[in-house]
Order: sequence, then structure tokens, then C-alpha cells
Amino acid sequence: MTELQGVLPVWKPEGWTSHDVVAKVRGVIRERRIGHTGTLDPQVTGVLPLCVGKATRLVEYLQELPKQYECVLRFGIATDTEDMSGAVLERKDASFLTEEDVRRVIQSFIGEIEQVPPMYSAVKVDGKRLYELAREGKTVKRQSRRVTVYEIDILDMNMGTSEPTVHFRATCSKGTYIRTLCVDIGRSLHVPSTMDSLIRTMSAHYKKEHCFTIEEIQDKASQGDVHSMLIPVDEAMSYLPKITIMDEFAHYATQGRGIPFRACSCQPLTNQLYRLYDVRGLFYGLFHVPDGERALRPVKVFLPSLDEK
Repeated sequence: MTELQGVLPVWKPEGWTSHDVVAKVRGVIRERRIGHTGTLDPQVTGVLPLCVGKATRLVEYLQELPKQYECVLRFGIATDTEDMSGAVLERKDASFLTEEDVRRVIQSFIGEIEQVPPMYSAVKVDGKRLYELAREGKTVKRQSRRVTVYEIDILDMNMGTSEPTVHFRATCSKGTYIRTLCVDIGRSLHVPSTMDSLIRTMSAHYKKEHCFTIEEIQDKASQGDVHSMLIPVDEAMSYLPKITIMDEFAHYATQGRGIPFRACSCQPLTNQLYRLYDVRGLFYGLFHVPDGERALRPVKVFLPSLDEK
């Protein structure tokens, strides 16, 4: 039986934790080595790429890629969880807000911003997750963190009511809390606010059209066709530049030896990660040039039956 290896983009259903999805898929496709590329809250649906088999070694790279969400922000109400699942802390008539003011403030959050993680989050403080402390009724001081919002597109606005809403799409860096973004936008407008709903529409450059539902994965597995769902490792890393090496140096890659620049199809840059291929198109893995060297060295080798770094 051929080894399972690749990325499986899953459409996470509402009510499931990311761990639930991993456990379910692990049982369905009968592969123990599965890791996800970024936690989603149970009530949130959306894109959850899973790394299967040796592809679990890609998690550290894929989870760093930008993510995209569609969110409905509700003004006039604040909750302890920063979304509609929590207890209401404050209500205030926000019918005075204008589209112009809301658009201006939302756009001001594009770029590098500081966020304080919400109490209902998986961030650890002194070895304990914040949501565990929150459930005990405790509030602790959290360190702010710098995140990047690359783009915000306003899709729809429903103004003029006591609790106006804005539907927007945000593309952001790893670690961005959309709930907190919603609260901070309201704070800038001097009204309570919260996240009404959230869908993750992109993660690790995969979108909904690339994803399989749990039911589809079960069907494919029952047909013995799991491989057709898996995105190959090199394709999953296609955002990285590609280097081809001359045939006579291909064995260097399998032996962990430094590959000289003269063997490469282009001049590699120091500390840039590359996908390495031979002239026949065989993928060897991820390679880079360490500081102070003039040779490519292996970072992650993916050829079968070869010793891996």
C-alpha cells in the first residue's frame, strides 16, 4: 500500500474543534500522522488544511501563511467572549453611526496593529490556557502582540438600527483575532461591539473550492481513493521558488552534501527556502543556503526511502 503523504484541505463543520477534525480524519483514512495548520474555534466553519504523513513536517511553514475570513461585526453590544456565544456585558444604541465613519475606522486597521488576546482564547499564561482561566471567572493581564491586517473589504452594511452590522472580508497574518478586531473597531467608534459570525475562507492559500467535507472524505476512503484528495508536498509549497540541479550533483541531495552553486539552475540566495528538483522533475525536498556558505543544504527531504534531516 502506497504511503499517504500530502495536504488535505478540509471544510471544518460548525460545532467541531480542530482536534475533533484531526481525530475523525485520522480514523477514516487510517493514518496516525496528521496535523492541522491553524486552530479554528468550534463555532467557526471554514478552511482547515491537514498535513498527512510526512507532510506533517510542513505545518510550521503553512501555518505562517496569511489567512482570510468573512465576518459579521455587530455594534451596540459587548460580550465576555467577544462573540455572540458569550454573556452580554453592555448594550448601547448605535443607530447614530454613519457608513462614512464606520468605513473610515475599519480602513484604519489595515497594516500592523497591536492586539491583546481575548480571555476566551488558547493563549497560555503561566502554563494555563486563557479560556480555562476565563471559565473559572478569572481575568489576567495579557501581553499585546503585533499582527498584520493586509486587507479589509467591506461586503455589506446594515446601518440605522440600534445594533447595526457590517459584513467584511479580512486577510491577515497568523495570530490575528478577528473577534478582537471587531471589539477594537467598536472601541474606536465609542460603541460596544462584538463578532456576530465568522467563516475562514482561506488558509495556506487554500479556499472553500479546494476543500473536502467530512462526508466526502468518508466516501473517498470507502472507495480506497484517499490519494486523489491529497495535494503533493511540492505543490503545497508552490509559493516557494524552484531550483533544478544538474544530474551529476543529484546524489549530493540524497547524501546531505552541500550542492555547489554551479550545479543550480539559478543563483540561490542565503536563507531563502527553495524547492529542489532534478532535471527529470523529481522533487527532493526543501533546501537553503545557510549563513556564510556557498552551497545548498537540506532542510526537509521528502524523497521516499532516504534518510531525512
